[in-house]
Amino acid sequence: MYQNFIFDLYGTLVDVRTDEYSLNFWRRAVSVFAKGKASYTPSELMHRYHQYARFAQLREKLRHPAYKYIDIDLLEVFRRLYSDKGVKADVDLLRDTAKRFREASIEKLELYDGAVDLLESLKNADKKIYLLSNAQESFTLPEMEELDILKYFDGIVISSQEKVCKPQKAFFDRLIERYNLDREECLMIGNDKISDMLGAKGAGIDALYIHQEISTPVEDESEVYAKWKIMDGDVYKIKEYVLS
Repeated sequence: MYQNFIFDLYGTLVDVRTDEYSLNFWRRAVSVFAKGKASYTPSELMHRYHQYARFAQLREKLRHPAYKYIDIDLLEVFRRLYSDKGVKADVDLLRDTAKRFREASIEKLELYDGAVDLLESLKNADKKIYLLSNAQESFTLPEMEELDILKYFDGIVISSQEKVCKPQKAFFDRLIERYNLDREECLMIGNDKISDMLGAKGAGIDALYIHQEISTPVEDESEVYAKWKIMDGDVYKIKEYVLS
């Protein structure tokens, strides 16, 4: 029987749609930095943002040559963007910028039907709930608080803080070792056939796959490695498998 349930977040519990490429988004992002006294044009901000993100990724690759899948903390990118305009950004400004930057990109952010019911049912059954997410901590924790689900989690591991992400086995190992979990008692629940499912397989963890509209396309169910597969996106069905 599984005691530890490891969730992906976006596309699994939370339906999110973002726009981070349009000119309208970068116009809104300019306003975010203007509030922090950093003046940019949309094209200048977009160019430098992507440039500094690439630099950060290359730096992490050099620091961790054994990792194929790395991540960065965008707060450091924001810090450089402010520094270029003569602004010494403290942590409060960086986190406020991250929140507003993310909000400027959001087109949809809501829980899937059945998500709260699932989390409450697991807690009522005395199960432990963990988050393993390829995400930015400065985006994700405020959104979990806004959606009122942070309270359900016994442990959270986010890629921006660890500088490694799914499907890298080391990322799964961080969570397992940090919370002293037994792999045989863990179930990974996610919506990505590579990051979540192949990642769990490589880490020696069973998995349940749920296919959502924003999931990577699946042409044949056989290409998805999972103990259980829910192909219609019905989160309520997860409880039927794991608590029956």
